[in-house]
Amino acid sequence: MGSTRHRIDNNNPLSFEHSQLLYVSTSKYEGDWQSILHSHPFSELFYVVNGTGSFIAEGEEFPVVKNDMVIINPQVQHTEKSLYTTPLEYIVLGIDGLSFSFENIASAQNGVCVKTASGAVYKYNTHHANIYAYLNIMLEEISRKYENYETVCQNLLEVLLICMLRNDNLSIVQGNDTVINRECTQIKNYLDANYSENITLDTLAELSHMNKYYMAHAFTKYIGLSPINYLLQKRIQEGKSLLESTSFSIAQISSTLGFSSQSYFSQSFKKATGKTPVQYRTEVRRQ
Repeated sequence: MGSTRHRIDNNNPLSFEHSQLLYVSTSKYEGDWQSILHSHPFSELFYVVNGTGSFIAEGEEFPVVKNDMVIINPQVQHTEKSLYTTPLEYIVLGIDGLSFSFENIASAQNGVCVKTASGAVYKYNTHHANIYAYLNIMLEEISRKYENYETVCQNLLEVLLICMLRNDNLSIVQGNDTVINRECTQIKNYLDANYSENITLDTLAELSHMNKYYMAHAFTKYIGLSPINYLLQKRIQEGKSLLESTSFSIAQISSTLGFSSQSYFSQSFKKATGKTPVQYRTEVRRQ
């Protein structure tokens, strides 16, 4: 009996430790498509499953057809359009922590670089059957939420990226924390200045031009608290100051801080400090 053993050389393994799969989704044009120009602080990969349409990126429009892969780097304004006769259908991945470099695209045999103002969009037609297979497995895993599906999807993303690097003369630049941190700092400053307003995740997502779930995740990672918990903490801090330095009633302070009711303020204050607002004021004035 003959056998062959292939040794693995682990001297320089490629690592995507700073990259994270944020979501896998599908979209299909059904007549009510209202996509508008938008951008994200992370990269997106679009794989056209069926149909015909076009992408608009940084003011330039280019056609897409079945099996096209479109790579959108962070902060690139883009949107999609579909033909009514051949509805556009695609799978999209959101990937944090990396962007793509297209410097070697000129020598790519199966790729067409679509130059934009930022040079940050690449469209090519891929016939790699395994890419579509990986995407379908991701969709199956994430839709059914099998045990450890997050790990499976993250690992499949890394396999997918390696396949792209092998075949398409792409290169990957890992890390876009500077952009994310700037957006999170902007949100933090807004909360600090407007804590008394009625602020929701939708408010902050519109301010930062980020998906609200990704924005909440990024803010929590950067600040250490979710946006809503940070807002609550800020209101409690300001509440302490008002209790110490003014004679405002608890109802007045609650309203000034932006709480929906006095009872909610009292409940939140006690949870944060271990004392009711009245107890806190009394103890401070005894000192």
